[in-house]
Amino acid sequence: MISRLVVLVGSVVSIARAQAPGGTLTFTVRSETGVITAALVRSGGISATTDGRGVARLTLPVGRQVITIARIGYRPVTLTATVLPGTEARVQVELHADASQLSELVVVTTRAERRLEDTPVRIEVVSTEEVAEKVQMSPGNIAHLLNETNGIRIQSTSPSLGGANVRIQGLPGRYTQILADGLPLYGGQTGNLGIVQIPPVDLLRVEIVKGVASALYGGQALGGVINLVSRPPTGSREALANQTTRDGTDLVGWFARPLGGRWSYTLLAGAHRQAGKDLDRDGWTDIAGYRRAVIRPRLFWGDSTGSTVLVTGGATLEHREGGTLRGATAPDGSAFPEGLETQRFDVGLIGRLVLARRAFLNLRGSAVQQGRAEQRGPARERDRSRTGLLEAAVTVPSGPDTWVVGGALAGEGLRESDVPGFDYTYTVPALFAQYDRDLNRSISLSASARADAHSRYGTFVSPRLSLLVRPRPGWSLRLSGGTGFSAPTPLVEATEVIGLRRVVPPDGLVAERGRGLSLDGSGVVGPFELNATVYGSRIDHRVQVRSATGQPGLVALINSPGSTRTWGGELLMRWRHDPITLSGSYTYLRSTESDPETARRQEVALNPRHSVGLVAVAEEGGSRFGLEGYYTGRQLLEENPYRTASAPYLLVGFLASRKLGKLVAFVNGENLLNVRLTEYQPLVRMSPGLGGRWTVDAWAPLEGRVVNAGVRVEW
Repeated sequence: MISRLVVLVGSVVSIARAQAPGGTLTFTVRSETGVITAALVRSGGISATTDGRGVARLTLPVGRQVITIARIGYRPVTLTATVLPGTEARVQVELHADASQLSELVVVTTRAERRLEDTPVRIEVVSTEEVAEKVQMSPGNIAHLLNETNGIRIQSTSPSLGGANVRIQGLPGRYTQILADGLPLYGGQTGNLGIVQIPPVDLLRVEIVKGVASALYGGQALGGVINLVSRPPTGSREALANQTTRDGTDLVGWFARPLGGRWSYTLLAGAHRQAGKDLDRDGWTDIAGYRRAVIRPRLFWGDSTGSTVLVTGGATLEHREGGTLRGATAPDGSAFPEGLETQRFDVGLIGRLVLARRAFLNLRGSAVQQGRAEQRGPARERDRSRTGLLEAAVTVPSGPDTWVVGGALAGEGLRESDVPGFDYTYTVPALFAQYDRDLNRSISLSASARADAHSRYGTFVSPRLSLLVRPRPGWSLRLSGGTGFSAPTPLVEATEVIGLRRVVPPDGLVAERGRGLSLDGSGVVGPFELNATVYGSRIDHRVQVRSATGQPGLVALINSPGSTRTWGGELLMRWRHDPITLSGSYTYLRSTESDPETARRQEVALNPRHSVGLVAVAEEGGSRFGLEGYYTGRQLLEENPYRTASAPYLLVGFLASRKLGKLVAFVNGENLLNVRLTEYQPLVRMSPGLGGRWTVDAWAPLEGRVVNAGVRVEW
């Protein structure tokens, strides 16, 4: 006989008697919005994961059994069942959302799939709740989400076109590997427009590894890893509409449904636009205009054993305009319009197949093609880049030990249609291994190493060692160190602004090498959560730009004659007392390098030595209000004829939202004090600088005060 039961927390389930020994329980796990996939159903050492229908099956021995059903982002449910011989039952369980379950989070960026608090490698997580908040601030891209993470700075790299990249702990943006569910779907090097083209609406959370991480992901992760983890197919649907006072519009839809059987899907579709703005009326665009369309379907499969498959594809089409406005000219009297057409297409696959003895096989594969057509004044440059990845790894847990062993094959190519001398094709086979061990309840160790055989620059071995110590309950210390490499590329921050026509084709460059060390401590003191980090890194042979000898107006790429040395610290404090949460952060950063022209040691430009953030949030019922302030200290400036150092500035913002049934209405104000670069100095130079560039580096915001408002509907 099969019984149907609805289970509440702490309830007792009696199963009717049948004929065979033991009993089978079939669980259907749901939330208010639909079925929940990938929920863990566990009783003692027996476990299963819900499939695409939200269903998991456990075969349990006779007797009283305690069963826990859990999923990150939901309050876990515990129930007691008395299993009689040969019984079968269907059990329906409803989980309720709970954004506070961060300590139970199982992170995936290090491949070992351990709880966040048990991982020796320091991983910072932007939680589901924080992602939802940042969606209301900037639904069109992830730049705002990342910029408010301690130790990360979004640096403008192309002021005329709105380009920017991610600096982790002061290192150049090209050293940061951005992943989507562990796949490099935005190319091997995301470039100066990647982060402003990625909408955050379909994100569940963000996992961040700071510092040298080549042991995890090879040469693209010399400075760190940002892994964008997507939302599961929960069966809900969502639409968002947003409008800004600077004439920007965002329309985004996210859909998720089961397809029957073990299959389900999600779909993200977005349309975004921004009108070009000349705020200081000098004839040059301060806010680039753009039109962008994004679509990303994902197909999920899962069975009750925990095996899963994710297949995804994506397309991004964008047109950007900047430079001089129609009818206006640069200081030399000539028009200098700028524009960029981007077409990016990608496919990816992730498989997790459960093997014998709780081991599992992880498979990853992706292919990305991006085409760009860029205009800088009268010159036009077209390029096409392609990247690919195939990877297989076996994870074998054995008591306190976990082994990960695998191999990968990566490929990358660049084709320039209008500028000769920059084409390349690289292949990089790699082998990697990782060993995690819990020495006792207080000490855990993680050791990893990776060997990459680059087809042009040789073989590199990148080790990493991390140690976790819990000196007392609620406190932890993490010590990590490692080495890494990065293959030289002509697409550095300086050349992204001026293009490759002004660059001498590189010759004789060697790979950039790095090593880093960090110490992190966290704990709880009464109502306060504390986290402190000190870190240091050294990059040798960093690729820099200098004037080309004997070729006026051109620049050359060289390996730095000296090392880039970076050290600093981060402090984060959080205090909670319902309904109020207060957060404070402080970052100290000191980074020096050799000047490419004189070889003298100097500070690295655009790295503020001091940064401070204060955030207050009050939430009760369906209302939420937040107030924030961010202070940015002095920065050294290069190639700036107006000043050698920036002025400190303070950004103040607020967010208010109200939930009305299935609708959330929100209004957000950024930079309320209207801080703008052009209030301190002009954006445009009086004469062209290095490589013919017309603009200075944007060390402060260009857009000034911006208020946006919108609605978000779920059904």
